[in-house]
Amino acid sequence: MAMTDYELPCERDVEQVWERLDAVGAGPADEHELICPHCRAARESLLALREATSELVLEDEVPSPDLFGKIMSAVRAEVRRGSMVRLPTPEPGFVEISEQAVAAVLRYAADTVEGIRARRCRIRNDGAGVVEVELTLAVSFRNATGGEALSLVRERVTAAAAARVGLTLAKLDLLVDDIFGDTAGDTAGEPGE
Repeated sequence: MAMTDYELPCERDVEQVWERLDAVGAGPADEHELICPHCRAARESLLALREATSELVLEDEVPSPDLFGKIMSAVRAEVRRGSMVRLPTPEPGFVEISEQAVAAVLRYAADTVEGIRARRCRIRNDGAGVVEVELTLAVSFRNATGGEALSLVRERVTAAAAARVGLTLAKLDLLVDDIFGDTAGDTAGEPGE
C-alpha cells in the first residue's frame, strides 16, 4: 500500500511503519519500534484502518452500518499536529509543543492590540530552540500609517512567546497584508481568515 510521505516526530516515515506492521505484530521489532510512542500510535491507527478496509473488501454489496464510523475513528486517531517546537527545560529530557499551538498563542496576543487582526502565523524552528516567526496582520484603516500599533503587536507577541509558551523569539517579522474598516456597519475589506 503506497502512503503519502509523512514523517512522524521521531523521524520515521509512516511508509516504514506500514511496511513493518506485520513483522512487529509477529514479534521481531527493533528497539525503536518497541519504545517509540509515535510509531506505536501510527501502528495502532494503521491496524484500525486495515481492519476497517478489510471489512469493506469482504462485504458483497452493502457495507455494515458501523464501517463509516470505524474508518472515521481511524482517521481521527491520526491527529496531524505538524512540526513540533522543542521548549527549553531545566530538567533532563525535553518538552515539545506543536507549531499550531504556538501560532494560536501568538495570534491571540496580536489580536489584543486595538485595530489589529492577526491572520497567518508561520513558525520556523531549527530544532535547536531557535524560533523565527512571520506574522501576517490586517490593520484598521485608522492605524494603517502609524507604527505605534505594530510596535505594540511586537511587544505583546514577544511577551506572549516568553510568558505563555516559554520561547524567546530569534526573529519576528510582521507583515501587513490587508486594511479593514472599523466602524459599525463598515465591513468592506474585512479579512476572511
